Amino acid sequence: MNWQLQDAKNQLSEVVNRALTEGPQTITRHGHPTVVVVDFKEFARQSGREKLSTVLQECPVKGWSISRDKDTGRTIRFL
Repeated sequence: MNWQLQDAKNQLSEVVNRALTEGPQTITRHGHPTVVVVDFKEFARQSGREKLSTVLQECPVKGWSISRDKDTGRTIRFL
């Protein structure tokens, strides 16, 4: 279902209830789809919850690389 932004603000509980029972709810601003309210379980399933390191490793920017420094830190000396 589509909701105008003002209506969605005034009826947020209804928007959330419908997202839980009927599926994604689209909110429009000035007649254009802007955001979608969706059940969290569905969001988690669709987003895949990838690790940040995986996303960075697959970055399409040329010259980008990610590596781990082998440095284990510095020695701590007690007086």
